[in-house]
Amino acid sequence: MGGKKERSWKRSLSLQNKLAKEALAEFLATLIMIALGCGCVAQSVLSGGALGGPHVASFGFALAVTIAVYCAGGVSGGHINPAVSFAMCLTGRMTWDRFPIYVAAQFLGAFAGAAVVFGINYEALMSFTGGSFNVTGPKATAHIFATYPQEYLSLAGGFADQVTSTCFLLLGVFAIFDRENLGVPRGLEPLAVGLLVVLLSSSLSINCGCAMNPARDLAPRLLTYLAGWGPQVFTAGNHWWWVPLVAPMVGAALGAGLYLLFIELHHAPPPDPPALGDHIELKKVDGKRGHERDGAL
Repeated sequence: MGGKKERSWKRSLSLQNKLAKEALAEFLATLIMIALGCGCVAQSVLSGGALGGPHVASFGFALAVTIAVYCAGGVSGGHINPAVSFAMCLTGRMTWDRFPIYVAAQFLGAFAGAAVVFGINYEALMSFTGGSFNVTGPKATAHIFATYPQEYLSLAGGFADQVTSTCFLLLGVFAIFDRENLGVPRGLEPLAVGLLVVLLSSSLSINCGCAMNPARDLAPRLLTYLAGWGPQVFTAGNHWWWVPLVAPMVGAALGAGLYLLFIELHHAPPPDPPALGDHIELKKVDGKRGHERDGAL
């Protein structure tokens, strides 16, 4: 009886709509990525580097991405990034009607994840800043949540930076999941994505961090605006905020297009299916009678 009640209880809570399941998975996975990834940055900043630093934050964020993709990969694909969802739609891997739902779930998940980081680290933030949340200066903490450019960086340079890093991100993602290429053993794809993020943050993060993700940047930025950092989170860096929102979408389209143009379009076509009139030969298979088409596996 207990087993039946448990199955009934689970069934009553189970979503039947496939898109709703995917949206829920994207929400949770993006929450996990931000809560754990920005949590690594928070620990490094608020401890003055004693409990981490740039390398810890980089590896920690990559591991957060890995766990997030493991959580949602089998349900929604584990995009956790509007730029990835955009590239999937552009290449026909996902239908466009799913795009706004995925993006909404990713933004909500990122906001919730940032709220977790803020709540867990609130007392540490107050101690570190003396109660004054700053976007710039020696006690700046806004960069725990969102990316900000170096003082020398122009908007054009930052835009090119984000286009380039997201382009390489999508090139890597398409290669990792391409079964016609070398591919990655099933179940290890999230680990490969995490290693890709480590590589990108190690090579393309000097100018403005390595956002490559509109949800990862804008939703936590909005949280900081509401939580006390104020409107400077949108005006800092010559109104930098729109660059990590727009540039990754351009980079995603470029990366997807380059992979198709240089790799995917040149894969050997699948064999033609046998014609209806093909001869069917009866033969013995493991001692039983079976049907097998001539020349087929």
